[in-house]
Amino acid sequence: MKISYKEIDEFSNNFRRLAKKYRSLPDDLELFKKVISEAPLGTGRHFAILYIQKNVKIIKARFFCKSLKGSSLRIVYAYCENEQCIEFIELYYKGDKKNEDRKRIKQYLKSFS
Repeated sequence: MKISYKEIDEFSNNFRRLAKKYRSLPDDLELFKKVISEAPLGTGRHFAILYIQKNVKIIKARFFCKSLKGSSLRIVYAYCENEQCIEFIELYYKGDKKNEDRKRIKQYLKSFS
């Protein structure tokens, strides 16, 4: 089954802002999509499940960026198993922000209640 991808508006804004700084970001995101289409919950220590609800799981992962030459970016996304859909919630630079935006995640989860 094919997985569909969506993004919330705040993610789009984060992505556009960071893509100006890190030119490889659009290609890096396509590569990331290929990885998570094989294993939506991720594999290994670079992925962590933050929240589990009946219909959705929120996952945070290290996001590898060629422009940065490392894993200083983090991406937060929701995996909706029933719909085979992944929705991107947040992308941030680890140097600017220590943790994910929990308010944004809670707001996102409200739409599933």
